[in-house]
Amino acid sequence: MSTSSARVVLISAIASGQGKTTVTAALARKLRKLGQRVRVFKTGPDFIDPMMLERASGVPVLSLDLWMVGLEASRALLAQAAAEADVILIEGVMGLYDGNPSSADLAQAFGVPVLAVVDASAMAQTVGAIVMGLRDFGPVRMAGVIANRIASPGHAQMVADAMHKVPVNPIPLLASLPRQEQGLPERHLGLVLPDEVAQLEQMLDLQSDQLALDLDAWNALPLTQFECGHMAETAHEKTPALLQGKTIAIARDAAFAFIYPANVLCLQALGAKIEFFSPLADQPVPAGADAVYLPGGYPELHAGVLSQAQQWQASIRAAHARGLPILAECGGMMVLTDKLVDQQERTWTMAGLLPGRVVMQKRLAALGAQAWSGSAGELRGHTFHYSRFETSLTPYSHARKHAPPSANPEQGEAIYRDGNLHASYFHAYFPSNPLAVAGLFSGETR
Repeated sequence: MSTSSARVVLISAIASGQGKTTVTAALARKLRKLGQRVRVFKTGPDFIDPMMLERASGVPVLSLDLWMVGLEASRALLAQAAAEADVILIEGVMGLYDGNPSSADLAQAFGVPVLAVVDASAMAQTVGAIVMGLRDFGPVRMAGVIANRIASPGHAQMVADAMHKVPVNPIPLLASLPRQEQGLPERHLGLVLPDEVAQLEQMLDLQSDQLALDLDAWNALPLTQFECGHMAETAHEKTPALLQGKTIAIARDAAFAFIYPANVLCLQALGAKIEFFSPLADQPVPAGADAVYLPGGYPELHAGVLSQAQQWQASIRAAHARGLPILAECGGMMVLTDKLVDQQERTWTMAGLLPGRVVMQKRLAALGAQAWSGSAGELRGHTFHYSRFETSLTPYSHARKHAPPSANPEQGEAIYRDGNLHASYFHAYFPSNPLAVAGLFSGETR
């Protein structure tokens, strides 16, 4: 069996907030400028970081996750990328050992070395102790360190000297990035959407130019090999065309931006034709649509505009009255309620298909991996929201929280159903169960 190979690293840290996305974006852009073919993946459920990394790398960023995506599907994605690219960067989630499965678990599953990002703004030599602990706790193969938020060349040298003092297999300082005067802006669900960041391309170029990369150390990193036979094992190639001849209308704009690229690919593999439309632009559900997908996003930031989008609201009510299958996830569900109360406690009228109101809150309401089980099996995904749904509706079913095999899974997000409308805070990763997805969009009972 033939093999494909690429230089692969998993970029992780001790915790969130160390600058993993900034560093990954800067490294991707720098390697592109050096003529390398770069592919980037994001570990775990995430929508916004992949958008930023796509802008940096120029290629769509897919998810890797041992549970949500699955071991073999993740292996197939890596094998395909290795056949097409020189470099594969995998941005981890949270800290290296956080979660079940963790970023370290993914690195170990595929024999991928780890590149540790450390916020060195308030330390110097202690970076060596932190990275040695990250390496040895698992243990994992530690490829090197990128010191972020460095104050000066002297500061970077102190960190490099500390790396040489690590006992047994010293860890190289692979790169350093100075403290940024202007970082990537954030809001309650993470980074601001790329299209909202002024001069983003210039910012990415500047950060890539400022990334001091030790090319000798980088080129000394080993290549990771994958069997090309795994490329044919993707779920898409096994998917029957159960949605052949169907047109699925997908809301996509600044209010509905949380769409896994793999979800669109899955629908297309099922045979569906995709047509995008913008509720923010008051565009109606496209004529001829056989089903509607309302993904998550930031409707709370655009509630005033959405409340005035009468054509869009009338069209979704008409689609529901005609019995079109509608899947509304998180933000997509929020716009189908009677009212939305935003962060400033202003109340806005929504489409009114689901009785009750959604209220934004300052505290995180839910976060984590979940699964929704039905007659077609388990559909995996996650939840992440800062609002609550106050309603008289009785849930049709519930997702369950992902838990270790030894623990009893807890009840997760409520799933609401009205005819062919399914709505929930649950975000589904479609390739985890294409048959269940086909049932949802064809109007078959789950």
